[in-house]
Amino acid sequence: MKNSNSNTKLILLHPYIQKQGSSSRLWLLAFISFFTIAFLLTLIYTRESVSGRTTAAVRTTVRGPGSSVSAFGGGGGGGALLPTTVINTLLHYASRSNDSFHMTYAELKPISDVLRKCSSPCNFLVFGLTQETLLWKALNHNGRTVFIDENRYYAAYFEELHPEIDAYDVQYTTKASETRELIASAKAQIRNECRPVQNLLFSDCKLGINDLPNHVYEVDWDLILIDGPRGEGDEGPGRMQPIFTSGVLARSKKGGNPKTHIFVHDYYRDVEKMSGDEFLCKENLVELNGVLAHFVVERMEENSYQYCRNKNINTSRKASSSS
Repeated sequence: MKNSNSNTKLILLHPYIQKQGSSSRLWLLAFISFFTIAFLLTLIYTRESVSGRTTAAVRTTVRGPGSSVSAFGGGGGGGALLPTTVINTLLHYASRSNDSFHMTYAELKPISDVLRKCSSPCNFLVFGLTQETLLWKALNHNGRTVFIDENRYYAAYFEELHPEIDAYDVQYTTKASETRELIASAKAQIRNECRPVQNLLFSDCKLGINDLPNHVYEVDWDLILIDGPRGEGDEGPGRMQPIFTSGVLARSKKGGNPKTHIFVHDYYRDVEKMSGDEFLCKENLVELNGVLAHFVVERMEENSYQYCRNKNINTSRKASSSS
């Protein structure tokens, strides 16, 4: 009986011991779970806090001398995000390049000034991949800069070296020796294929460039620089097509600033001067700095059929005086 009672006591105590062990493990599990959840909540809160501070830092207003603009492009000019000292430094070293074909400081400065005053984002179209290509991209770093070049291999090579550059090639079909003939043809077709206001993508005008990517024709360009293609020699393509195309793009804008700044480099040459006077117009020439001509061309109504207003006015006066 004693043995039996002893066994019975052991059996009765066994469940009690089990309950005590289970309770301890439950408390331990609850304790660990509590601290795990607390740690996770702390980690999440910390990450959100850091992320919020980072976003706030990025959105902090970047101030330049006399200007205040958002780093995300709100307000101010396309080039205003760069401090004046940085802009002047870039211009200084670009104008002192050892390459004999670089622009001078006097030629770079007017273009830079327009970029700084341009609304953000600034749309900048450049004909020609030159020594200044990276400079233009840098000065308009908050805007859209597109380059057009005659050499498809060089355009591809340049993009490979500088992936941030947006470059396209175009096959010019003109020769500098044909300038007068092409201008006369465009004037004869002024009410048809060579209208001052049109979508060049669907044009057959000999001076119009119509094989660029579609979106190039849809952009309202604020600034256009014509520094290509090759303009020297009678067999070179000349710059008649870029000059004519720029004039049409400026007059055909659908929105944005109604005025377009167009710069023509090497304006001392006959091709650039004849084409510029005919399609950009002397009345729109605001500055001639050495070999750089600065035109400001305004948007026109769709039913306009004249490039230069003053030419028609002068022609009418001559006709009335002779009669």
